Amino acid sequence: MEGFVIKTYLVDGMSCSGCVKSVTNAIKAHYPDAQVQVELEAGTVEVVGDIEDSRVSSLIEDAGFDFRGQA
Repeated sequence: MEGFVIKTYLVDGMSCSGCVKSVTNAIKAHYPDAQVQVELEAGTVEVVGDIEDSRVSSLIEDAGFDFRGQA
């Protein structure tokens, strides 16, 4: 994906498949072309797309999870 960046973020509070769906849907609702991969055990969210860190942070926080920054 030309022009797209892969970033991994640390996120606390995710514990189930519902959490995965919530985080994924929160990001994809605003950036439908983004690819989102959530790893529950690692507490990470990988985003492939042209999205600012501050926007990812806001979307994750608005979904009810604690954004801890880039991994």
